[in-house]
Amino acid sequence: MELTVYFFFNLSLLIVILFLGVLWAEKSKRFWSHQAIFISLLIISLMLCFIFTYRIEGSNVVFDLRKIPFIVGSLYMGFGPFLAAFIMLVRGFLGIDYGFWMTVLYYGGLAILFWRISSWFLKQSPKQRVLFSVGVTFLFSFAQTFTMGIWHLPHSSTEVWFAYLVIQPIGVGIISYIIEEIIMTIQLRQRTMKSKRLEAVERMGAAISHEIRNPLTAAIGFVQLLQNDSISKENYTQYLSIIKNELKSAERVIQEYLNFSNPEIKSMEPLLLQEELEQVVQLLQPLAKRNSVKIVSMFSPGEEIEGDKQKFHQCLVNIMKNAIEAMPKGGILTVETESTQTTVSILIKDTGSGMTLEQVTRLGEPYYSTKGSKGTGLGITVVYSIVRAMNGTIHVESKIGEGTTFKFTFPSLSPIFLEPETKETEKELVMS
Repeated sequence: MELTVYFFFNLSLLIVILFLGVLWAEKSKRFWSHQAIFISLLIISLMLCFIFTYRIEGSNVVFDLRKIPFIVGSLYMGFGPFLAAFIMLVRGFLGIDYGFWMTVLYYGGLAILFWRISSWFLKQSPKQRVLFSVGVTFLFSFAQTFTMGIWHLPHSSTEVWFAYLVIQPIGVGIISYIIEEIIMTIQLRQRTMKSKRLEAVERMGAAISHEIRNPLTAAIGFVQLLQNDSISKENYTQYLSIIKNELKSAERVIQEYLNFSNPEIKSMEPLLLQEELEQVVQLLQPLAKRNSVKIVSMFSPGEEIEGDKQKFHQCLVNIMKNAIEAMPKGGILTVETESTQTTVSILIKDTGSGMTLEQVTRLGEPYYSTKGSKGTGLGITVVYSIVRAMNGTIHVESKIGEGTTFKFTFPSLSPIFLEPETKETEKELVMS
């Protein structure tokens, strides 16, 4: 049973190598296109087969499982000629003898055969591919075993027949099945991603159509009213103003879509955080006043990040505006900064109605809005895109009835190595 134990041990190593290779390929993000990964796996597998060989005492005959990685690599990846050349090269180092020329003849013929049928093989169903791989392995193992004339060897013929005609086909079957499962998983993932993209496009188209149709329909209606010769000058001016506002509304939807489609930041510049935040807070004072919201700001001086000023303002305005609108009966909006040695964080907290866990999870999803029919869902998506483009992250915490906290974290341009001795500057803007 010594030969059988050797073969089973070698087969276990091949399966482990395959598993590690799958993990490696997954992390590389190029599963099937990165051929170097699979060539490396096959070479390592063949080297293991050469290392864990079984030599019969008093004979030059050596048994190993090199046929398993050779058949799998030849059929599934079309590497037959390359693998055959590698096997011949390694066998050549052991000596140019009768065994070497048998290896050249045997693996050279198989390499040409598998290379010719590889494309046909890949067109078959997964079940047919597994059965074909096992059948081919059994057939050629039988031919090889018979050719060796094992009945003349000082070893158990039964064990050799078992090792070659059972263990090798089982090994190829197991590895082929694993490969088929991997292929199926990748295809399923690709279909899921494609389905999600199509779903996003459908929702995007429906949302844009809905958001633009409403103001355009209203504008068309008032244009028709303007065609009435008996319209008064006062109504004429009023209708023109309404048409202008409706067209601006449609333009806003288009601009939000463009920002969503192209969030790339082309120019980065140092931004003094306190200065930028104070500008945004000042800009939103009228809106906060109308909603009876008190804004409390606490900014650490001297903090800098890198980004696009216009897009950074757009992010802050969008989040703070949403926070203020989430408190129609008044509340407190807190805007503060936190620093570590390498990062700067902006915290925007409101005391509004809050969100459920599902709503928080779906934030940033194209055309998903917590405002229902009142929002396009593009604004928050643009925020997420811009923050990612500025190498930042967003963390959201929310509780129903207690409010929501947005935490933006960016790399700092002014690292802090010592704890500040004084409390951060605190400034409170009270909106009556």
